[in-house]
Amino acid sequence: MFQLDIRSRKPLYEQLVDRIKEMVITNVLKQDEQLPSVRVLSSELTVNPNTVQRAYRELEQQGYIYSVKGKGNFVAAINESNVKEQLNDLLAEIQKLVAEAIFLGLTKEELVKIYYDAINREKGETADASSKADNEEV
Repeated sequence: MFQLDIRSRKPLYEQLVDRIKEMVITNVLKQDEQLPSVRVLSSELTVNPNTVQRAYRELEQQGYIYSVKGKGNFVAAINESNVKEQLNDLLAEIQKLVAEAIFLGLTKEELVKIYYDAINREKGETADASSKADNEEV
């Protein structure tokens, strides 16, 4: 269900947070669905239970999950205003990053390729998106 890259520079709890958020956003994990317990998930991933607990705590603070004492952790309802707020924050961050990348020499074609690569990764496609980006009018 969850895969973590132990060789990544990104901390394991952040990888777990990102993976669960992705699964909630793409509706793989449905509203009110119970998540594996900290103990079960930590043994499945062979990581310290504190790593899973930290990820769950972060997800709860961000509003993706909620906990019920004695019952476990569950997927929270997606709050539209919260999603819009997060999207606005992301767009502001993207604009800053793109402006910096342009200053450092990123071309429009390279930016379009990055966009299509992200779409293909999201869809799980492995084919190189550069040919698609090259065929699109830029």
